[in-house]
Amino acid sequence: MELFQQLELFIKSRYPLIYFESVDENFAVDQCREAAQRLGFNRYQWSVTQGLKREGVGQAFYKTEDPAMAIKNMMDFLGSAEGVPSLFVLIDFQQYLKDPLVMRQFKDALNRLRNKKDTIVLVSSTYELPQELKMDAAHLLGGYPSEKEIARVIADVIAELKRIDQVYDVVLTDQQQLQVVQTLKGLSLQQIRNIINRCVMQDYKLDFNDIDSIKEYKKKVFDKDQLLEFCSTEKICDVAGFEQLKIWVKERKDVFFTRQESLIPAPKGILLMGIQGCGKSLAVKMIADELGLPLYRLDISSLYSMYIGETEKNLKKVFNVIDQMSPLCLWIDEIEKGFSASQSDADGGVSQRVFGTFLTWMQERKSKCFLAATANNVTKLPPEFMRKGRFDEIFFVDLPDEKIREKLFDIHLSKQGLNSAQFSLSALAKSSQHYSGAEVEQAIIASIYRVQAKSQQLATEHILEQLRVSEPLAVLRKEEILELRNWCQNRARAV
Repeated sequence: MELFQQLELFIKSRYPLIYFESVDENFAVDQCREAAQRLGFNRYQWSVTQGLKREGVGQAFYKTEDPAMAIKNMMDFLGSAEGVPSLFVLIDFQQYLKDPLVMRQFKDALNRLRNKKDTIVLVSSTYELPQELKMDAAHLLGGYPSEKEIARVIADVIAELKRIDQVYDVVLTDQQQLQVVQTLKGLSLQQIRNIINRCVMQDYKLDFNDIDSIKEYKKKVFDKDQLLEFCSTEKICDVAGFEQLKIWVKERKDVFFTRQESLIPAPKGILLMGIQGCGKSLAVKMIADELGLPLYRLDISSLYSMYIGETEKNLKKVFNVIDQMSPLCLWIDEIEKGFSASQSDADGGVSQRVFGTFLTWMQERKSKCFLAATANNVTKLPPEFMRKGRFDEIFFVDLPDEKIREKLFDIHLSKQGLNSAQFSLSALAKSSQHYSGAEVEQAIIASIYRVQAKSQQLATEHILEQLRVSEPLAVLRKEEILELRNWCQNRARAV
């Protein structure tokens, strides 16, 4: 159900109070204005700076900047003689409910609203409603414009720029435009205008090359106190190995970016389990890029709060945001750590409730959210995750073989600005048996430090020497890795 449909449903259901939690205040106010027009309601709006105003009337009611006076005036309009119901939109009003007088007046107003069509809507960026009012209130979480609204904003920005200079244009195929629109999901309307203006002003056009700038901008926005972290992705050519996984992903990549309804359900996700440092996280970034999906990382520990009920509320908020921003790829790294305490009662059952809610969401979700989870320690992973329907497939990531290690040395030498053709990749691959991808990278970096200290130029023998003095994790924890391989042998697919 679209956000405007939820809002109208709450109003028609005669909720006396709706709490509209939104990151974009202007968007929420516009939604209320449009709902009032469609339903034929009078609309009033209040803020502490503007006071209480009726839609279409420029002058605020006398002294209604004071919250108590605003409620008094609202009471006069309830059940007005003209017989037209009213929608009262109060911005950031919840903080004034801490005043006992205002709280009492507000309760009186809600009592007057029972079984009437009139509705009060509180608009705020945070949900802070006193417990005693929650039973009478509907909670609406939104503020993220839909794909149609984003496309309209892009068209409006380009049209406005074209009025200034005809050279501005959009150079995108239909599928590229759809991917740009879906990458912009999760930003407010103003933020979308800002980034589109910036992209277009750089080279007088909006094309698919701008998607990297959009992702960079979006990451900065999401890094500011968000439950979800927006992450960069990796090209498939920069990931060595994972051939079976790459084939699996390519077979499903067109599902997320088609305008036609498909009888085939969108893939739900995969679980990557295996040895540390072998590229599970890198594979997730590659999957998101190959599917053409924006990648968001959820840290389960960030959901937990010391306040009663806050953890469950954070989880529901994350699910709501995911539904609104889909299609996307949701990454949960080392998922066993987030739910390893789910069988414990030490926290009053919070972990068990979160775990149960998360399992239900994994099974029942309808949004196009591709869940990519990684795990290192299979013994700590709750068995409920293994049930079919939660993940489409479980993959096991083992240590890279000699051929893949050769490719790894090629990639990581190039990343350090070195010409890999000047090194004996085959010799390095043979000497790095039992090394993970992360350990290969660190061997190169350690070798660079060593030769720089001696004012020498890096050569194959320097890396070989570093490989001889280092002991890979697979040797130090041989028994654990053997146990993991035995467990995954008949339970997971090789990548």
